[in-house]
Amino acid sequence: MSGIKFETIGTIRTSYKTLENMPIQPMGAKGVKASVELKSEFVDGLKDLEEFSHITLLYHLHKVTDYKLRVIPFMDTEEHGVFATRSPRRPNAIGISTVKLISIDGNILHVEDADVLDGTPLLDIKPFFGQFDNRENIKSGWLDRKWDEKHKTLKSDERFKTTMD
Repeated sequence: MSGIKFETIGTIRTSYKTLENMPIQPMGAKGVKASVELKSEFVDGLKDLEEFSHITLLYHLHKVTDYKLRVIPFMDTEEHGVFATRSPRRPNAIGISTVKLISIDGNILHVEDADVLDGTPLLDIKPFFGQFDNRENIKSGWLDRKWDEKHKTLKSDERFKTTMD
């Protein structure tokens, strides 16, 4: 793969100091408070963001050390291609989470529903546009078959922990 270089714009701070029992999706972190510490040189870019109820955080999965093209995801017991999952073991260790924006205090964004490890490097922030980001008549592939039986299992397990130690 050819190289692309990103600089972090801040750090995500959460109560999750280890991977054990960490939520694997924002739905598994309902109500969990966190903060995003934006580097001071980017504060001016926050203008008008407080008007949004939700934001999408893009971040570097800094504890991921390798990738697999086929994985057994958390919501299933069968193997799937990594691009048909949200597994952290990706060729480019990029994570994405849509969180609720509570408030902004200078360079600190207070958020809820964060499913991110403490100290995660932030790459970007995007506003969530309900008119553009929501879709109708969606299909969720293999997850549609598994959702009813496992949707309450939204915390990390040994598969998550062993891939990021």
